[in-house]
Amino acid sequence: MLAARDLVKTFPRPDGGTLRAVDGIGFTLHAGTTLGVVGESGSGKSTTARLALALEEADSGTVELHGEPWSGLPERHRRHRRTAIGVVAQDPLSSFDPRWDVGRILHDAVPHDAHPAERDRSARVADLVARVGLDPSVLQRRPLTLSGGQRQRVAIARALAPDPDVVVLDEAVSALDVSVQAQILDLLVDLQQAFGLAYLFISHDLGVISHLSDHVLVMKDGRVVEEGDPVQVFTAPAQPYTRRLVASLRDLGVRPDAPAADRPAAERSSS
Repeated sequence: MLAARDLVKTFPRPDGGTLRAVDGIGFTLHAGTTLGVVGESGSGKSTTARLALALEEADSGTVELHGEPWSGLPERHRRHRRTAIGVVAQDPLSSFDPRWDVGRILHDAVPHDAHPAERDRSARVADLVARVGLDPSVLQRRPLTLSGGQRQRVAIARALAPDPDVVVLDEAVSALDVSVQAQILDLLVDLQQAFGLAYLFISHDLGVISHLSDHVLVMKDGRVVEEGDPVQVFTAPAQPYTRRLVASLRDLGVRPDAPAADRPAAERSSS
């Protein structure tokens, strides 16, 4: 579904130097699977997500969507394909128009070419709300009046509105408390199984990554320092950096391979 090869992205520093935010990243994401990308703040995770979404252009390297070039194209050549890839951000409230209610937000995300009639778009919105476990009454409410978990469900519904194959989730549950976080993770698993979605899941939370991912990349200073099956990576890490990440959780009595619902509240403070 999505493949990256040798991605490099640099940014200018205030002192005139450059920051190599992403340095030679590559990955392959298949249908119905989750690729987890984990690392501390500043490791290059979010820049990798933006490169995958073609919101940033790499200095070198390529991204392919459905086996066809996705990076390095004029936006007019990508626009008709953008429905194939969705995004769920850490703070959905900042990505919603505060003047709009949930109904308008979701209607706006439903492609008119696929659902040209108003009744079809309304039916699609109603189905999305049900799919993410929200009561239809939220359609008349503004996002500011919703709880964090409800807003994230609206963000997921909006990401699904164009019927994408790939969804990029950048710290999508990190702002939620543990009980709500577990519910959202279970929802994501259910949606993936129902629609065969491929997830690129970005997080600094090892427990979340382990719970959701089929394959994991551990990033540090823009590079992948370790990758593999999440159980193997987090129970028997090969690299010193990964061992330090795992040890920092174990020092707090947290198992990074535990299901999200079973992890104690102390883990939120460690994250």
